[in-house]
Amino acid sequence: MKKVLIIGGSGFIGSYLISKYNNSQVINLDKNQSPFHNDITKIGDIRDLTTVKDVFKNIHTVILLAAEHKDNVKPTSLYYDVNVIGTQNVLKFMDNNNIDNLVFTSSVAVYGLNKKNPDESHKLEPFGDYGKSKYKAELLINEWYKTNPNKKSVTIIRPTVVFGERNRGNVYNLLKIIYERKFIMVGTGKNKKSMAYVKNISAFIKQIETEKKIGYHIYNYIDKPDITMNKLVELISMKLNFYNYNIKIPYFFAIFFTRIIDFFAFILNTKFPVSSVRIKKFCAVTTFNSEKMQKIFKPPYKLEQGLKNTLDFEFTNEKHNDGIKFFSE
Repeated sequence: MKKVLIIGGSGFIGSYLISKYNNSQVINLDKNQSPFHNDITKIGDIRDLTTVKDVFKNIHTVILLAAEHKDNVKPTSLYYDVNVIGTQNVLKFMDNNNIDNLVFTSSVAVYGLNKKNPDESHKLEPFGDYGKSKYKAELLINEWYKTNPNKKSVTIIRPTVVFGERNRGNVYNLLKIIYERKFIMVGTGKNKKSMAYVKNISAFIKQIETEKKIGYHIYNYIDKPDITMNKLVELISMKLNFYNYNIKIPYFFAIFFTRIIDFFAFILNTKFPVSSVRIKKFCAVTTFNSEKMQKIFKPPYKLEQGLKNTLDFEFTNEKHNDGIKFFSE
Protein backbone atom coordinates (compact mmCIF):
# COMPACT_ATOMS: atom_id res chain seq x y z
CA MET A 1 0.00 0.00 0.00
CA LYS A 2 1.34 3.42 -0.94
CA LYS A 3 1.73 5.95 1.87
CA VAL A 4 1.94 9.66 2.61
CA LEU A 5 5.48 10.93 3.23
CA ILE A 6 5.54 13.81 5.70
CA ILE A 7 8.89 15.62 5.58
CA GLY A 8 9.53 17.57 8.77
CA GLY A 9 6.93 15.69 10.80
CA SER A 10 8.97 15.72 14.01
CA GLY A 11 8.28 19.43 14.44
CA PHE A 12 5.35 21.41 15.79
CA ILE A 13 2.77 21.27 12.98
CA GLY A 14 3.98 17.87 11.81
CA SER A 15 3.44 16.23 15.18
CA TYR A 16 -0.20 17.30 15.23
CA LEU A 17 -0.64 16.35 11.59
CA ILE A 18 0.74 12.81 11.97
CA SER A 19 -1.66 12.19 14.86
CA LYS A 20 -4.53 12.53 12.35
CA TYR A 21 -3.35 9.42 10.47
CA ASN A 22 -3.00 5.76 11.31
CA ASN A 23 0.66 4.78 11.48
CA SER A 24 0.15 2.41 8.54
CA GLN A 25 -0.73 5.42 6.34
CA VAL A 26 2.33 7.64 6.81
CA ILE A 27 6.11 7.84 7.03
CA ASN A 28 7.88 10.73 8.75
CA LEU A 29 11.22 11.92 7.35
CA ASP A 30 13.06 14.35 9.60
CA LYS A 31 16.59 15.18 10.70
CA ASN A 32 15.38 14.74 14.29
CA GLN A 33 13.60 11.92 16.05
CA SER A 34 9.91 12.49 16.73
CA PRO A 35 8.80 12.94 20.35
CA PHE A 36 5.59 11.03 19.56
CA HIS A 37 6.05 8.95 16.40
CA ASN A 38 9.50 7.36 16.42
CA ASP A 39 8.18 4.06 15.09
CA ILE A 40 7.37 5.64 11.70
CA THR A 41 10.27 8.13 11.59
CA LYS A 42 13.25 7.89 9.23
CA ILE A 43 16.21 10.17 9.96
CA GLY A 44 17.37 12.26 7.01
CA ASP A 45 18.18 15.84 5.97
CA ILE A 46 16.55 17.35 2.87
CA ARG A 47 19.88 19.01 2.06
CA ASP A 48 21.19 15.53 1.25
CA LEU A 49 18.59 12.87 0.57
CA THR A 50 20.94 10.31 -1.00
CA THR A 51 21.19 8.34 2.26
CA VAL A 52 17.40 7.99 2.54
CA LYS A 53 16.41 7.70 -1.13
CA ASP A 54 14.51 4.47 -0.46
CA VAL A 55 12.02 6.35 1.75
CA PHE A 56 10.42 7.77 -1.42
CA LYS A 57 9.45 4.32 -2.67
CA ASN A 58 5.74 3.41 -2.49
CA ILE A 59 4.70 7.00 -1.71
CA HIS A 60 1.65 8.64 -3.34
CA THR A 61 1.88 12.11 -1.71
CA VAL A 62 4.61 14.26 -0.15
CA ILE A 63 3.76 16.85 2.50
CA LEU A 64 6.80 19.12 2.77
CA LEU A 65 6.85 20.91 6.13
CA ALA A 66 10.62 20.98 6.77
CA ALA A 67 12.10 24.49 6.81
CA GLU A 68 14.62 26.76 8.45
CA HIS A 69 12.35 29.42 9.88
CA LYS A 70 13.61 31.21 13.00
CA ASP A 71 14.22 34.97 12.87
CA ASN A 72 17.90 34.97 13.80
CA VAL A 73 19.42 32.00 11.96
CA LYS A 74 23.17 32.29 11.38
CA PRO A 75 24.54 32.02 8.78
CA THR A 76 21.62 33.28 6.71
CA SER A 77 22.67 30.91 3.91
CA LEU A 78 20.96 28.16 5.94
CA TYR A 79 17.58 29.55 4.88
CA TYR A 80 18.45 28.94 1.24
CA ASP A 81 20.27 25.63 1.80
CA VAL A 82 17.26 24.12 3.56
CA ASN A 83 14.27 25.94 2.09
CA VAL A 84 15.42 26.22 -1.53
CA ILE A 85 18.02 23.53 -2.22
CA GLY A 86 16.16 21.19 0.13
CA THR A 87 12.94 21.70 -1.84
CA GLN A 88 14.81 21.14 -5.08
CA ASN A 89 16.14 17.83 -3.73
CA VAL A 90 12.66 16.69 -2.70
CA LEU A 91 11.24 17.47 -6.15
CA LYS A 92 14.06 15.49 -7.77
CA PHE A 93 13.34 12.42 -5.66
CA MET A 94 9.61 12.77 -6.33
CA ASP A 95 10.33 12.70 -10.06
CA ASN A 96 12.61 9.68 -9.65
CA ASN A 97 9.74 7.81 -7.97
CA ASN A 98 6.82 9.10 -10.10
CA ILE A 99 5.20 10.95 -7.19
CA ASP A 100 2.84 13.62 -8.54
CA ASN A 101 1.10 14.93 -5.40
CA LEU A 102 2.71 17.66 -3.27
CA VAL A 103 1.48 19.73 -0.34
CA PHE A 104 3.96 22.47 0.59
CA THR A 105 3.84 24.82 3.56
CA SER A 106 5.16 28.21 2.52
CA SER A 107 4.50 31.39 4.52
CA VAL A 108 2.68 34.72 4.42
CA ALA A 109 6.20 36.20 4.69
CA VAL A 110 6.28 36.02 0.87
CA TYR A 111 3.91 39.04 0.79
CA GLY A 112 6.16 41.32 2.86
CA LEU A 113 5.34 43.52 5.85
CA ASN A 114 2.43 45.95 6.29
CA LYS A 115 0.43 44.79 3.29
CA LYS A 116 -3.29 45.50 3.17
CA ASN A 117 -4.96 42.15 3.75
CA PRO A 118 -3.39 40.37 0.73
CA ASP A 119 -5.10 37.42 -0.89
CA GLU A 120 -3.37 34.67 -2.84
CA SER A 121 -3.14 36.79 -6.01
CA HIS A 122 -1.31 39.66 -4.29
CA LYS A 123 2.12 40.73 -5.56
CA LEU A 124 4.91 38.93 -3.72
CA GLU A 125 7.53 41.14 -2.02
CA PRO A 126 9.09 38.76 0.52
CA PHE A 127 10.37 40.07 3.84
CA GLY A 128 13.70 38.81 5.22
CA ASP A 129 15.75 35.81 4.22
CA TYR A 130 13.08 33.40 5.43
CA GLY A 131 10.41 34.98 3.24
CA LYS A 132 12.79 35.24 0.27
CA SER A 133 13.79 31.58 0.57
CA LYS A 134 10.15 30.47 0.71
CA TYR A 135 9.41 32.58 -2.35
CA LYS A 136 12.26 30.91 -4.26
CA ALA A 137 11.02 27.49 -3.16
CA GLU A 138 7.55 28.34 -4.54
CA LEU A 139 9.12 29.28 -7.88
CA LEU A 140 10.86 25.90 -8.04
CA ILE A 141 7.61 24.09 -7.28
CA ASN A 142 5.76 26.07 -9.93
CA GLU A 143 8.34 25.08 -12.55
CA TRP A 144 8.14 21.45 -11.42
CA TYR A 145 4.35 21.52 -11.75
CA LYS A 146 4.51 22.92 -15.28
CA THR A 147 6.41 19.86 -16.51
CA ASN A 148 3.19 17.81 -16.29
CA PRO A 149 0.22 19.99 -15.26
CA ASN A 150 -2.41 17.52 -16.41
CA LYS A 151 -1.26 14.92 -13.92
CA LYS A 152 0.23 16.75 -10.96
CA SER A 153 -1.51 18.00 -7.82
CA VAL A 154 0.25 20.86 -6.04
CA THR A 155 -1.10 22.77 -3.05
CA ILE A 156 0.88 25.60 -1.49
CA ILE A 157 -0.33 26.70 1.94
CA ARG A 158 0.79 30.08 3.24
CA PRO A 159 0.11 30.14 6.98
CA THR A 160 0.34 33.14 9.23
CA VAL A 161 2.00 32.73 12.64
CA VAL A 162 0.98 29.36 14.10
CA PHE A 163 0.51 28.86 17.85
CA GLY A 164 -0.71 26.14 20.16
CA GLU A 165 0.14 23.77 22.95
CA ARG A 166 3.89 22.99 23.38
CA ASN A 167 5.03 25.68 20.94
CA ARG A 168 7.79 28.04 22.04
CA GLY A 169 7.46 30.77 19.45
CA ASN A 170 6.53 34.44 19.44
CA VAL A 171 2.92 33.87 20.51
CA TYR A 172 4.02 31.78 23.50
CA ASN A 173 6.55 34.46 24.44
CA LEU A 174 3.73 37.02 24.43
CA LEU A 175 1.51 34.78 26.56
CA LYS A 176 4.34 34.17 29.00
CA ILE A 177 5.28 37.80 29.61
CA ILE A 178 1.61 38.71 30.09
CA TYR A 179 1.22 35.80 32.51
CA GLU A 180 4.31 37.02 34.42
CA ARG A 181 3.00 40.64 34.44
CA LYS A 182 6.06 41.82 32.51
CA PHE A 183 4.36 42.91 29.30
CA ILE A 184 4.97 46.39 27.86
CA MET A 185 3.20 47.39 24.65
CA VAL A 186 5.43 48.71 21.87
CA GLY A 187 3.63 51.25 19.71
CA THR A 188 -0.07 52.06 19.87
CA GLY A 189 -1.29 48.45 19.89
CA LYS A 190 -3.81 49.26 17.15
CA ASN A 191 -2.08 47.10 14.55
CA LYS A 192 -4.05 43.98 13.67
CA LYS A 193 -2.65 40.44 13.63
CA SER A 194 -3.67 37.27 11.83
CA MET A 195 -3.09 34.00 13.72
CA ALA A 196 -3.51 30.27 13.16
CA TYR A 197 -4.16 27.53 15.72
CA VAL A 198 -2.07 24.40 15.15
CA LYS A 199 -4.96 21.94 15.47
CA ASN A 200 -6.83 23.84 12.77
CA ILE A 201 -4.06 24.11 10.21
CA SER A 202 -3.09 20.45 10.69
CA ALA A 203 -6.72 19.51 10.00
CA PHE A 204 -6.66 21.66 6.85
CA ILE A 205 -3.46 20.02 5.57
CA LYS A 206 -5.00 16.59 6.15
CA GLN A 207 -8.12 17.59 4.19
CA ILE A 208 -6.04 18.94 1.29
CA GLU A 209 -3.92 15.79 1.15
CA THR A 210 -7.01 13.57 1.18
CA GLU A 211 -8.68 15.43 -1.70
CA LYS A 212 -5.62 15.42 -4.04
CA LYS A 213 -7.10 17.84 -6.58
CA ILE A 214 -5.24 17.94 -9.89
CA GLY A 215 -3.89 21.43 -10.55
CA TYR A 216 -1.92 24.20 -8.85
CA HIS A 217 -3.60 25.58 -5.74
CA ILE A 218 -2.54 28.29 -3.26
CA TYR A 219 -4.27 29.03 0.06
CA ASN A 220 -3.56 31.52 2.80
CA TYR A 221 -4.24 29.94 6.17
CA ILE A 222 -5.61 32.25 8.87
CA ASP A 223 -8.08 31.66 11.68
CA LYS A 224 -10.41 34.64 11.65
CA PRO A 225 -11.21 37.16 12.99
CA ASP A 226 -8.05 39.29 12.96
CA ILE A 227 -7.58 41.19 16.21
CA THR A 228 -5.57 44.22 17.29
CA MET A 229 -2.63 43.79 19.65
CA ASN A 230 -4.60 45.74 22.27
CA LYS A 231 -7.55 43.35 21.95
CA LEU A 232 -5.27 40.29 21.96
CA VAL A 233 -3.56 41.40 25.18
CA GLU A 234 -6.94 42.18 26.74
CA LEU A 235 -8.31 38.78 25.72
CA ILE A 236 -5.31 36.90 27.12
CA SER A 237 -5.43 38.90 30.35
CA MET A 238 -9.12 38.14 30.81
CA LYS A 239 -8.57 34.42 30.30
CA LEU A 240 -5.76 34.52 32.87
CA ASN A 241 -8.16 36.32 35.24
CA PHE A 242 -6.24 39.52 35.82
CA TYR A 243 -6.16 43.06 34.48
CA ASN A 244 -3.17 44.10 32.38
CA TYR A 245 -2.36 47.76 32.86
CA ASN A 246 -0.72 47.88 29.42
CA ILE A 247 2.24 50.26 29.62
CA LYS A 248 3.24 51.55 26.16
CA ILE A 249 6.56 52.75 24.76
CA PRO A 250 6.99 54.52 21.39
CA TYR A 251 7.96 52.43 18.39
CA PHE A 252 10.91 54.64 17.40
CA PHE A 253 12.45 54.27 20.87
CA ALA A 254 12.12 50.47 20.78
CA ILE A 255 13.73 50.30 17.32
CA PHE A 256 16.64 52.53 18.41
CA PHE A 257 17.23 50.42 21.52
CA THR A 258 17.02 47.06 19.70
CA ARG A 259 19.42 48.20 16.98
CA ILE A 260 21.98 48.70 19.73
CA ILE A 261 21.20 45.16 20.90
CA ASP A 262 21.60 43.92 17.30
CA PHE A 263 25.04 45.57 17.16
CA PHE A 264 26.25 43.84 20.30
CA ALA A 265 24.74 40.54 19.17
CA PHE A 266 26.78 40.83 15.96
CA ILE A 267 30.00 41.82 17.79
CA LEU A 268 29.62 39.07 20.40
CA ASN A 269 28.34 36.49 17.88
CA THR A 270 25.41 35.65 20.14
CA LYS A 271 21.61 35.85 20.16
CA PHE A 272 19.38 37.97 22.38
CA PRO A 273 15.65 37.41 22.98
CA VAL A 274 14.87 40.91 21.61
CA SER A 275 15.89 42.23 18.19
CA SER A 276 14.87 44.99 15.79
CA VAL A 277 13.39 42.36 13.42
CA ARG A 278 11.10 41.06 16.18
CA ILE A 279 10.02 44.60 17.09
CA LYS A 280 9.20 45.34 13.44
CA LYS A 281 7.17 42.13 13.18
CA PHE A 282 5.39 42.84 16.49
CA CYS A 283 4.33 46.34 15.43
CA ALA A 284 3.54 45.52 11.81
CA VAL A 285 0.03 45.11 10.47
CA THR A 286 -0.02 41.42 9.56
CA THR A 287 -3.49 40.59 8.31
CA PHE A 288 -4.23 38.33 5.37
CA ASN A 289 -7.26 37.34 3.34
CA SER A 290 -8.34 33.72 3.81
CA GLU A 291 -11.70 33.72 2.00
CA LYS A 292 -10.49 31.11 -0.46
CA MET A 293 -9.63 28.69 2.35
CA GLN A 294 -12.86 29.43 4.23
CA LYS A 295 -14.92 28.34 1.21
CA ILE A 296 -13.63 24.76 1.44
CA PHE A 297 -12.74 24.28 5.11
CA LYS A 298 -14.42 24.77 8.47
CA PRO A 299 -11.86 24.96 11.32
CA PRO A 300 -12.70 22.61 14.20
CA TYR A 301 -11.74 25.29 16.75
CA LYS A 302 -12.52 28.99 17.07
CA LEU A 303 -9.48 31.26 17.50
CA GLU A 304 -10.46 32.14 21.08
CA GLN A 305 -10.81 28.45 21.92
CA GLY A 306 -7.33 27.81 20.55
CA LEU A 307 -5.94 30.56 22.77
CA LYS A 308 -7.81 29.18 25.78
CA ASN A 309 -6.54 25.64 25.11
CA THR A 310 -2.97 26.95 24.88
CA LEU A 311 -3.24 29.06 28.03
CA ASP A 312 -4.79 26.20 29.99
CA PHE A 313 -2.11 23.75 28.89
CA GLU A 314 0.85 26.06 29.45
CA PHE A 315 -0.13 28.10 32.49
CA THR A 316 -3.37 27.29 34.29
CA ASN A 317 -3.45 23.50 34.16
CA GLU A 318 0.22 22.60 33.99
CA LYS A 319 -0.22 19.08 35.39
CA HIS A 320 -1.17 18.05 31.84
CA ASN A 321 2.05 19.53 30.41
CA ASP A 322 4.37 16.64 29.53
CA GLY A 323 7.46 18.81 29.01
CA ILE A 324 7.66 18.28 25.24
CA LYS A 325 8.38 21.60 23.50
CA PHE A 326 8.77 22.84 19.93
CA PHE A 327 10.89 25.90 19.30
CA SER A 328 9.93 28.19 16.41
CA GLU A 329 9.00 31.81 15.71
